[in-house]
Amino acid sequence: MPEIRPIKDLRNTNEISELCHERNEPVYITKNGYGHLVVMSMETYKEKLAKAELYEKLAEAEMELNNKDELLDAEVVFERIKKKYGRE
Repeated sequence: MPEIRPIKDLRNTNEISELCHERNEPVYITKNGYGHLVVMSMETYKEKLAKAELYEKLAEAEMELNNKDELLDAEVVFERIKKKYGRE
């Protein structure tokens, strides 16, 4: 269940910081009863950002498949790379 706190709770920065690190989830901050801010630990932010980037890459790959773009055989691609960079 998401943690929702009023903006006045931001006065106690240590409590909010501990909450973010303990839960590894964002803390939603409200102002006048409406969503206003989201606070999270750096670790949680990095995880969420990495996940969003992965989903973006997967969507792009799926779009390429759906557009019937020419697909290359992995073995052929790796052979070209080996020849280009002289590695076996």
